[in-house]
Amino acid sequence: MSPMQSAASTRSLAYAWALLACGVTALAATPLLEVVDPANIIVLFLLTVALVARFWGSGPALAAALASVALFDFFFVPPRFTFAVADAQYLLSFAVMLVVALIIGQLMARLREEAESAARREAQTRALYEMARELSAALTASQVAEIVSRFLAGYLRVAASLYLPDQNDHLTRVAPESGVGHDHGPAAIPHVTAVFESGAAMSLAAEESGYAPALALPLVSPVRCRGVLLAAAPSAEAVFAEEQRPLLEAVASLVAIAVERLHYVDVAQQATLNMESERLRSALLSAVSHDLRTPLTVLVGLADSLALARPPLPVALSETATALRDQALRLSGLVHNLLDMARFQVGKARLKKEWQPLEEVVGAALKDLGARLESCPIRIDLAADLPPLEFDAVLMERVLCNLLENAVKYAPQGPIAIEARQAGEWVAVSVLDEGPGLPQGVEESLFELFERGRHEGTATGVGLGLAICRAIVEAHGGTIRGENRPEGGARFTFTLPVGEPPAMEMEEEKAQGDD
Repeated sequence: MSPMQSAASTRSLAYAWALLACGVTALAATPLLEVVDPANIIVLFLLTVALVARFWGSGPALAAALASVALFDFFFVPPRFTFAVADAQYLLSFAVMLVVALIIGQLMARLREEAESAARREAQTRALYEMARELSAALTASQVAEIVSRFLAGYLRVAASLYLPDQNDHLTRVAPESGVGHDHGPAAIPHVTAVFESGAAMSLAAEESGYAPALALPLVSPVRCRGVLLAAAPSAEAVFAEEQRPLLEAVASLVAIAVERLHYVDVAQQATLNMESERLRSALLSAVSHDLRTPLTVLVGLADSLALARPPLPVALSETATALRDQALRLSGLVHNLLDMARFQVGKARLKKEWQPLEEVVGAALKDLGARLESCPIRIDLAADLPPLEFDAVLMERVLCNLLENAVKYAPQGPIAIEARQAGEWVAVSVLDEGPGLPQGVEESLFELFERGRHEGTATGVGLGLAICRAIVEAHGGTIRGENRPEGGARFTFTLPVGEPPAMEMEEEKAQGDD
């Protein structure tokens, strides 16, 4: 028997019980006719109508009211056993009896419906609470799908499917943990995708969806839409009925909260993992740097002693000693970079800031690079009105050296320019080259540890120079960026705050100018 046939059978039985109750009341009141006034028998029929309304609702109560008037007329109003009325006053009694019976029946039926509605709401609240408690303990999306599928299948006889986005925001169905669940197949994907993108629920008839009447609900969290809950059932009443919609929306809200909680748990775990990885990497860099610094210093010293040996070494051995010294110095510079990077990452780097002109640092950087810049023409364009800046000269020299070495590495024959201009509260310093430029999309990632702009070619390096530059510049309160020049080549620009020099230093500079 179908659900509709079962409901019709239940209603028919309720009407039958209502009529039977009226007949029993008439039979029970017949012996009382000789001892009580017929008007008092009306009260028995009104009581019967009230009981029918209490147990079977308003429809059977209406039938009981009509049947009570008819039975009272037939069995208790003279002439008996006929519907004829000898006294016209009984017509008023019939009308009053019918009106009172209808009012009592409707009131009792409404009270019954409200009681049943309150009981349903209480049961729904209890069930939602139990589901919310289970969802709060769920650790995976599969567990969430299992809980919501079990709840809707057991409580509403609705097949639920949970669709969540991947990293590219493509929705995929999440299989319940038990592996048992209803999969609507590819036909559901266009519908749930439309709901996910619009954030609005969508009702689908069987001919629209291709599988069953369904209601697709977005899982809307305070931040964004987290997915789609698809509820389908054999009959449209199970998902489209007005009284079912608030419950389905409440379930979707609870699922959205659970899915968002899982998202932030993943974010927190990933952040913790990254922090631990960064801490381990910093500790490793620091340990390796310390262990390598001493033997490299000895190696450089030995190479210098070979170059200064008396009598002088043969030409071949002298060239070998020079090459050994150059490579040892290069490796020593790499170790110093590693050590500086480790210090900046753990926050142990100390800046020795002093107010000084930028020109001195530029000159020191060019002198330090020396022979490595011999093949590249250098153009220096520093604005004449640059104010003195407060910075650590050694570290800022390291920034310029790293940027210049980077330019020489990728543009060994081209001209290199150093420019500096004041823009409001900042001084911008740029190093420009005419090399191949930066690959598209890596302008920001270039400043990460061990990242290189171009992995191909003969250019050497491990990707530390720009990372150290960013750490030093940001420690001074500035910023650094890389970009391609319209005319070709790359431009790396870092900024330093202008600040305000102490008054004493300003007066000394003014006095020196007067002299």
